[in-house]
Amino acid sequence: MSDIDLDVVVNGERKQARVRADVLLIDWLHESLGLTGTKFSCGIGACGSCKVALQEEEGGEMLPVLACFARVSSINGMHITTVEGIADADEPNALQQAFLEHHAFQCGWSTPGFLMAATVLIDGLRREPVHADTLDDHILEAIGGNLCRCTGYFRYFSAIKEVILAEPGLVIPGAPEPPVAAPSSVSFSLTKRSGNDLHEKTLVGRF
Repeated sequence: MSDIDLDVVVNGERKQARVRADVLLIDWLHESLGLTGTKFSCGIGACGSCKVALQEEEGGEMLPVLACFARVSSINGMHITTVEGIADADEPNALQQAFLEHHAFQCGWSTPGFLMAATVLIDGLRREPVHADTLDDHILEAIGGNLCRCTGYFRYFSAIKEVILAEPGLVIPGAPEPPVAAPSSVSFSLTKRSGNDLHEKTLVGRF
């Protein structure tokens, strides 16, 4: 595999390097940048512990990326946020504080992945709020790809929901409008007359 000139922004800082195109993103984060908060667990992109946030451009929509699965060649020229980049080093952000207060973890190995999944979710809600009645489903969808071996998911869920509800503008009160049925596009007309009928009978309908 050939080398590439990697040029990315990681946690707000531009990083340039000559690297093999097939190097895993998690290996580059750990070995070249010393960013070990992103955890290696299953190694096959199934547990979410290695999740980071990708933006194609500065200020763009955040997308979840599995760093144990992605090659550096696939993220060249983009912006990456790891768990180290979601808050100041000396003070936890709202999500981290909520995880602490809810005792949402034990060993903490899966915690960075849950933090990043929630960060991506909140970024999406800032762009497009959801109705309160659907919030639980959105949270479950966001963390559905994250596995934890030593604690329950309810505390993670509760902490994330608390943070979302505390930030104005992320949730719209009530339920969404029910979907409007599409207008019928097929109609039919049946005409019937038997020996017992004085007049023809016509049935008109549509579906």
